[in-house]
Amino acid sequence: MSKNTKVNAAILIIGNEILSGRTQDTNTGTLANWLNSLGVKVSEVRVVPDEEKIIVDTLNFLKKTYNYVFTTGGIGPTHDDITAQSVSKAFGKKYEINKEAFKILESYYKPGEFNKGRQKMVWMPAEAELIKNPTSGAPGFSVDNVFCLPGVPSILKSMLGGLKNKVVGGKPILSHTISLRTVESEIAHSLSKVQEQNKDVEIGSYPFFHAGKLGVSIVIRSEDQSKIDYCNSQILEFVNEKKIEVVER
Repeated sequence: MSKNTKVNAAILIIGNEILSGRTQDTNTGTLANWLNSLGVKVSEVRVVPDEEKIIVDTLNFLKKTYNYVFTTGGIGPTHDDITAQSVSKAFGKKYEINKEAFKILESYYKPGEFNKGRQKMVWMPAEAELIKNPTSGAPGFSVDNVFCLPGVPSILKSMLGGLKNKVVGGKPILSHTISLRTVESEIAHSLSKVQEQNKDVEIGSYPFFHAGKLGVSIVIRSEDQSKIDYCNSQILEFVNEKKIEVVER
């Protein structure tokens, strides 16, 4: 894949606990930041329940639409961990014991601890490639352009290093933030004009509340630093004209 190619990804968060609000998703932020640094833009994020048909249908759409798909959750030892069998169905592959994963977990646990429940974690699609887990032993896996990672944030984070050579991005996506003591309505028109003149740069505005005062952060994103610098100067021009305070955050 050439460095000028636009490379994109989707993230599929699997788990009833996210949809019910019992667990907060932090994996999207971790994955998106990591992918950005590799030049891969996250174009879509979906959250689905632990239901095989929904997972299979969603995966079939995402894997055709994006260069990469990352799933989180559903690869543990319990009955509702059905990601591996769903991925097997989506790719039309046999769901079977991965011998390499079996060896890893057999040596990870003390004798007698590698019980039937834990052995569920070595069932994967045939010919899946393992994603090593330096934290808790149980590996993730990939099939073609789909990478399946655990839902536990600290474990997911520890496994990303092992994926670096498997994910090829375009140019890294750069960003610059300007934080202002203002409200969005005050800058909306001026910001729209800057966006219109720089259509290939992504400009977002995000309200914040800090030290008892309202403010807006403007985030400029592009693969090209000179384009970010140009937008930055245009924004600061209207900020100065309107006498808006720039704040450090």
